[in-house]
Amino acid sequence: MPDATTATPAGRKRLVSGPGLLLVWLYGVMVVGAVSRSAFQISTEFDRAPLAYSLSAAAALAYAFITYSLVRGGEAARKAALVCCGVELAGVLAVGTWTLVRPESFPDATVWGQFGMGYLFIPVILPITGMIWLRRKR
Repeated sequence: MPDATTATPAGRKRLVSGPGLLLVWLYGVMVVGAVSRSAFQISTEFDRAPLAYSLSAAAALAYAFITYSLVRGGEAARKAALVCCGVELAGVLAVGTWTLVRPESFPDATVWGQFGMGYLFIPVILPITGMIWLRRKR
C-alpha cells in the first residue's frame, strides 16, 4: 500500500510535498495575478497593447497548467510540467530580451516583460526552481 505522504488517492506520486508545496502556492499566486491582469486588460483596452496583453494571457495559461500538473501528481504530470516549465523559461527569456531590445513593441507591460521585473523577477526564477524540483522528484 502506498504511503499517504508520497502517493495521491489514485496512486500517483505526489509532487506537492515539502518545497513543492511552496512551488504550487507561488504558481497559484501567479495564476491569479496573470489571469486577472490579462482578463482586465484584454476586456478593457486590448487595442492599446494587444501583444503585451496576449502574452500575459499566455503566461497565465502556462502557470495554470503547471499548477494543475503539480497538484495532479504522477509521472505523466511531472513530465508535462517539466516541459511546460522549459517552455515558460524560454518565453520569459525571449519576451524579457524583446522588451529590452525593442521596448516600443510593448506600449504596456506584460508579465514576462523585462524578465518579470514587475513581478519581482518571480517569472524568471519560478520555472528554473520548478525544473530543479521536478527533476529531483523522479
